[in-house]
Amino acid sequence: MTATVHAIVDLDVTGHRINRHIYGHFAEHLGRCIYDGFWVGEDSEILNVRGIRSDIVEALRALNIPNLRWPGGCFADTYHWRDGIGPRDERPRIANTNWGDVVENNHFGTHEFMDLCEMLGADAYVNGNVASGTVQEMAEWVEYLTRGDDSPMARLRRENGRDEPWDVPFWGIGNEPWGCGGNMTAEYYANEARRYGHFSRGHGENKVTRIAAGASDDDLNWTRALMSSAADCAGCMTGGDLPYEAITFHYYTHSGEGINTEDATRFTDEQHYGTIAHAADIDRVIRGHVAVMDSYDPNDRMSLICDEWGTWWNVEEGTNPGFLFQQNTVRDALVAGIHFDIFHKHARRISMANIAQTVNVLQAMVLTDGESLVLTPTYHVFEMNKGHQDALQLATHLRETPTRTVGKKELELVSMSASAKGDTALISLTNVSVDEECTATVDLRGREARVARARVLTGDGADAYNDAETPDRVAPRALDAVVRDGVLTATLPPHAFATVELELA
Repeated sequence: MTATVHAIVDLDVTGHRINRHIYGHFAEHLGRCIYDGFWVGEDSEILNVRGIRSDIVEALRALNIPNLRWPGGCFADTYHWRDGIGPRDERPRIANTNWGDVVENNHFGTHEFMDLCEMLGADAYVNGNVASGTVQEMAEWVEYLTRGDDSPMARLRRENGRDEPWDVPFWGIGNEPWGCGGNMTAEYYANEARRYGHFSRGHGENKVTRIAAGASDDDLNWTRALMSSAADCAGCMTGGDLPYEAITFHYYTHSGEGINTEDATRFTDEQHYGTIAHAADIDRVIRGHVAVMDSYDPNDRMSLICDEWGTWWNVEEGTNPGFLFQQNTVRDALVAGIHFDIFHKHARRISMANIAQTVNVLQAMVLTDGESLVLTPTYHVFEMNKGHQDALQLATHLRETPTRTVGKKELELVSMSASAKGDTALISLTNVSVDEECTATVDLRGREARVARARVLTGDGADAYNDAETPDRVAPRALDAVVRDGVLTATLPPHAFATVELELA
């Protein structure tokens, strides 16, 4: 069977800018994300530059990676940055009690991370330690990174081989303080965020966006506590100094049965649709947080960040349960496509998002095994969608779309978003149906357009994935799409993500 979807895109009605940082990434000291992922060491036979794996850098640069969050995650609130500076053979070994209870040698620290960001051409998002650290420790880390004169921390940085300060535009004030980051109450953490934020200021010309650690899922009380605390600062919401410029929330996707309760590659149709419905529900969650923020901050001085998102499945058989290594299927790619459509929709408030995580952990971009590197289906969604970065929203209207009842709700089986940049536009379409193709007809209004390129990502099933033996089983291929008399027509296979690039007149 072939379903149909009808939509309208107003090519001359632009909205908010889609911040490129919505396409951000996350690298925690977890499993094989850093060690045996990004970091192989200078003595490795795997091609590297100063210990950083070259093929990973090349793959991520192709995505126009805008930012990278580090060192956590839960690890951030046990990490003391001075352990990771100075000669590597003199750095103390530490126990990573959050993830796998392994001992690491701290060979990847501040200088290595900033070196990685420079190789990637990505902005640094450094997450500070609130739970087990101190205000002074965090303030000195900011100084070490960003100050250019002869202050004590600037001198220490120079002693460790870096003369000029770095630009660090994003600074996280702890992580998940309601859980692994200290088991705090919302009110207690809100006070701590104000205190830490006060001392975590950029130096010189480096302007730091201070990011307060926010809610899990739809905990609106946590957002309310942070916004209320910020509003208590005299004049904060009407032009005065903010204690922090952004707040976060975390949202992990599963089929409704809970995190880490089912397999990445073996699932039923019901679990597939449950997963898609859970992914789509992030729209409701964002709307709730935005409503709270609007009530305190009608002038949009503070932004909302989803700095951990993605699927969370059982680890692959035979791997360390604490390393969170999972395969990545077409289903995961569809989750990514839906998330981006929703992030685009909320571009007024959403200024950043960070998928968890970049290498070998959870919904990764790349998977490595020795010298082999595999690009996942999710990687290809990021690549196909990169034209949305810093583009302007386009008014998009789904007039007719197939649906399916999941639980007590109706799930739309096609998701869509569009943006424009100069004389080009990009339309993204996701067909989440397991077994029905879908013909989309899109009225393109306001400007003439022609198809410059159209691509589709799918596989033999929603459970299809790439591995070292078949690295291109799920990869973009050409899609037959045409514009006639102002109407774009394309037929999407089942379980497929597609993009159509337009040239505008």
